[in-house]
Amino acid sequence: MKVCKFGGTSLASAEQIRKACEIILADTDRKVMVVSAPGKRYKSDIKMTDLLISLADESLKGGAFQPVLDEITGRFDQISRDLGLDGSILETIREDLTKRLAMDKSDAGRYMDSMKAAGEDNSAKLVASYFQSLGHNARYIDPLEAGMLLTEECGNAQVLPVSYENLSKLSTLDGILVFPGFFGYTESGCLVTFPRGGSDITGSILTAALKADVYENFTDVDAVFVANPNVVTDPEPMRSVTYREMRELSYGGFSVLHEETIAPVRKAGIPVNIRNTNRPEAPGTLIVSHREQVRPGEVAGIACDSGFCTIYLSKYMMNREIGFGRKLLQIIEDEGLSYEHMPSGIDDISLILREKNFTPEVESRVIARIRNELQADSVEVQHHMALLLVVGEGMQHAVGMAARATGALARAKINLEMINQGSSEISMMFGIKTQDADDAVRVLYNEFFGRKSA
Repeated sequence: MKVCKFGGTSLASAEQIRKACEIILADTDRKVMVVSAPGKRYKSDIKMTDLLISLADESLKGGAFQPVLDEITGRFDQISRDLGLDGSILETIREDLTKRLAMDKSDAGRYMDSMKAAGEDNSAKLVASYFQSLGHNARYIDPLEAGMLLTEECGNAQVLPVSYENLSKLSTLDGILVFPGFFGYTESGCLVTFPRGGSDITGSILTAALKADVYENFTDVDAVFVANPNVVTDPEPMRSVTYREMRELSYGGFSVLHEETIAPVRKAGIPVNIRNTNRPEAPGTLIVSHREQVRPGEVAGIACDSGFCTIYLSKYMMNREIGFGRKLLQIIEDEGLSYEHMPSGIDDISLILREKNFTPEVESRVIARIRNELQADSVEVQHHMALLLVVGEGMQHAVGMAARATGALARAKINLEMINQGSSEISMMFGIKTQDADDAVRVLYNEFFGRKSA
C-alpha cells in the first residue's frame, strides 16, 4: 500500500486535480489520497487557506464577509464545473461553509481552526466526487469518524497515540480513500488543526497507522534540492537523504516538507518519496533510515531560516548558582514560550526563540523578571537573526568541517553571532544577521558543492 499526499499547487485547478487523480489511478497500490486545500493557480493568486482566514477574521469582527465568501465558493464552483461535476457538490460545500460561519464565536481559536479546515475538508469531498464521476470506487473519509484524535491546541495540535490504532482500521475499506489533511478532532469532539502546512503531517500519520510501504508526497518540484533554488542558481538535487538529515533541513527552512512530518514515518521505518505532480515519471527524493556509501565529509544540504531573536544574559559566578538555568526557563515557560537553542558559557547564557512569539510586551516582562529575579549583571535582546545549517551524515567524525564553514563565511565577511553543533555531529548551526542569510547560503554552497552560483 502507498499513501499519497498532494499539496495545494497539485489541487489548485481542475487541470491539476486531474493530474493528481491520474497518478492515483496509475498504481493500484495507491489506496489512500491525502489532500490539501487548493493552492495558488498563478504567482499573484491567493491560497484557499488564506481566503478562509480572511473570512474568519471578518466574521469574528462582525465585518462584511460576503465578498470573501463569494470568492471562496466561486473558486470551488470553477473547479467543479471544469471537472464536469453537477451542482450537488457545490451545494454541499456552500452548506458546509454556512454551517461553519454560524458556529459559536466565543472561542476565537476554535472558530478560526474550523474555518481554516474548510479548505482541506471540502477539497477532499470534491476530489472524491470527481473519482466517483469517473466510475471509480472512492469515498471521502471524515477524520472524526476515522478517529484522527489530536491534542487540545488550536493551530498547533499534535497527534494522540490512540489515533494510530483508530486509523489502522481504514485498511479494511475498499476503493480509494480520500482523506482531508491538516486537521483532526480532540477527544471531546472539537476540531483542531496542525500548524500551517500540516497536511504533510496527516499523510505521515496515516502512513504509519496503515503500515504502508511508502509515503509519496507530491508537490511542484522534481526533488528536494541541496539548497534553496530561490537563493542558489540550479542547485544539485538530492536523490536520497536520511530522516535525520531531512529533519534538520526542514527545521532550517526547507519548505518542501513540514518539519513535524518525519516523526511518525521515522518511528515506523517507512520511506518518504518527494515527487512532482507535474512530472510523475521523475524519481524525486527518497527519505530513508540509512543512506548507503556516505562519504566522510559529505554534506547533504544547506538551509537557512530567519525570524529568530536571542536573549543574552550574563552573571558573574553563574555556574556556581544552583537552579539558575531552571529559574530562567521557568520565566520563559510562564510566558508560554519555547526556546530553540540555549548555548552557554561559564557566566553567560543565550536563549534563541522564534521572534513572532516574542512580542514587545512579552519581551518587556521577560527582561524585567530576569533582572529582578535572577539579578543578572546584563540582559540584551538581539532581533532579526537567522539560523544557518550545514547538514550531512558524512560530517560525523570528519576533521575540519567547522573550519571550512567558518573560513568561507569569514572570507565573505559574514559575522557569526553564535555557533552550535549537535551531539549527533550531523549538523552545524550558525547564528547570523538576517540581512546576511542569502549570501551565507551561497557562500557555503560554493564551499561544499564546488560550484559558483548567481
